[in-house]
Amino acid sequence: MVLMIALGRFTQEGMTKIKESPQRLEAARKVFKSIGGELKQFYYTVGRYDFVAIGEGPSNEALMQALLTVSSVAGAVRMEALVAVPSEKAATEIIKKLP
Repeated sequence: MVLMIALGRFTQEGMTKIKESPQRLEAARKVFKSIGGELKQFYYTVGRYDFVAIGEGPSNEALMQALLTVSSVAGAVRMEALVAVPSEKAATEIIKKLP
């Protein structure tokens, strides 16, 4: 499974309809499930970003599909996605192979 961290901001429409955020979050969970993944954690934040989401999916392509679906259907959020590699995997499989 591929791990993804999304940093997000609410659009003006998203802020105007902020009371719908719990329903949009549940819809996002369903989108991730539909691609064979899971929205593992979600945090509302204060600062530069309005939320942080951690999800996983079977491939980068599937995660991209989920993120585009969530962004386009609701129109309430903008996201910046980061592919994440667990430190254990990076240390054992990637870093140890470096020259």
